[in-house]
Amino acid sequence: MGLELWPPAVQVALAGVLGLLLGSFLNVVIYRLPKMMEQQWAAECAEFVAQQQSDGAKPPAHAGVTAPVAPAQAFNLWTPRSRCPACGHGVRWWENIPVLSFLYLRGRCSACGARIGWRYPLVELATAGLFAWCIARWGWTPAGLCWCGFAAALLALACIDWDTTLLPDDITQPLLWAGLLASVLGWSGVPLSQAVVGAAAGYLSLWLVYWGFKLATGKEGMGFGDFKLFAALGAWFGWQALVPIILLASVIGALVGIAMKVFHTLRPGGYVPFGPFLAGAGIVAMVFGPGAILQAVWMLLV
Repeated sequence: MGLELWPPAVQVALAGVLGLLLGSFLNVVIYRLPKMMEQQWAAECAEFVAQQQSDGAKPPAHAGVTAPVAPAQAFNLWTPRSRCPACGHGVRWWENIPVLSFLYLRGRCSACGARIGWRYPLVELATAGLFAWCIARWGWTPAGLCWCGFAAALLALACIDWDTTLLPDDITQPLLWAGLLASVLGWSGVPLSQAVVGAAAGYLSLWLVYWGFKLATGKEGMGFGDFKLFAALGAWFGWQALVPIILLASVIGALVGIAMKVFHTLRPGGYVPFGPFLAGAGIVAMVFGPGAILQAVWMLLV
């Protein structure tokens, strides 16, 4: 019997359980993917310096690396097994059950008592809630599964950008192409022409803002990852949704930035990453529709 024939409540509950499991994996992605990128950059720099030396050229004084350094062990999304960052205790299976293990351990490592961040269960619960909503809205259909993937990608991007100011191409680019493919197959409900124009307009609009700000101030107001994320949102929702999404992201981002400045919690340099607000606006657009965003922005401003 297909899942679509099961009672709706069971379908939604199953989606929530799947979201909890994937949310646990998203925590791994959020923590490890930036470190994997840093390792790759270091290896590429070391390889460049070694090549320069082998060619007899003097490496740049700021290179800081003289030869490629092999990592002590493989480090990716699958290995090594999860460990406590404080004491190195390997997380056992029963300590890795989404949400329940956190509650059972009272938010602390079972070996050293170090605190476990609240973000871990919150990411799991958020993923569960979004998956449940998508399946309640679209059912166990290709469209429902596509929007589940969309929500998971935005959640991961928001957390990674908040932590590191990085929006990895490993997520933004597949998200963009997935939006175009979902349009072609009729899963996103957006005509292909609107998706293509949305992707192009999303990228070019922030690209123009970036260069205008840089020419005017000599500073970089955002990163290229923001362009790609906005392009992906344009591919998923069409060009008509770009203005509501950017308005909501800008208003919320400004309010959060002002609050952080008032409470002296801004990071060195006084920056606030824009990606989390773009991702949040994308999730709001998925749940309520782009049209509802304009009403929300109006209420915030008034």
